[in-house]
Amino acid sequence: MRLWRGLSPPSTRTARHGLPCRHMKDVHDTLDLLDYRRRVLEFYSEVRAGGAGEPTWTAWRTARDRIFAHHPQSALDAAQRVSFRSLPYFDYDPAWRFEVEVEPVDTATEDIAHSDGREHTGMSRFGVVRFAANGQDLELALYWLEEYSGGVFLSFRDATNGTETYGGGRYLLDSAKGADLGNAGTKIVLDFNYAYHPSCFHNEVWSCPLAPPRDRLDVAVTAGERS
Repeated sequence: MRLWRGLSPPSTRTARHGLPCRHMKDVHDTLDLLDYRRRVLEFYSEVRAGGAGEPTWTAWRTARDRIFAHHPQSALDAAQRVSFRSLPYFDYDPAWRFEVEVEPVDTATEDIAHSDGREHTGMSRFGVVRFAANGQDLELALYWLEEYSGGVFLSFRDATNGTETYGGGRYLLDSAKGADLGNAGTKIVLDFNYAYHPSCFHNEVWSCPLAPPRDRLDVAVTAGERS
């Protein structure tokens, strides 16, 4: 859920690819981070077990609100957490859930721009997924994180960016950090109701990988977290 923080002193936190990764000050920070990651893994496990449908999605929303509001590793700072009530979303729409075949491509490592102007080079494109929405045939690329702990990563931009959602795009999958909606064989679940904003949307101290140019959709994805 959170990403790299910008340049900061060693005693403050940095993060990478969607969940926290701090320069720890003491053992308490380390254990807080461990607990945060465990909780995120748990509520995505419940999403996969619960399957499609609004009740599962509602439980996921509640879990995210709880961790944003109360956890010391929240993307929000202490002052923001005081006034936080809940994250806003588009209404649940089952039409934005897809089970799609992953088509292999020649692996290529790409530079991914960050919100603070840096680039991250540890992402390899390994497949594409194709689906249809709003009368259009769409395609997104899937990436594998070569650095850190590995995992599938999918971010995207769409026609809502800059108005109803963050201009740099939203995230859908980050399996290294628990954001994994499931797969069956070579088919993978893409449910855009679970799309979420990176941490830099909530607090500018974080630096986020932005959605790559090939993962920009011409349609408005009116599902998931909104501004």
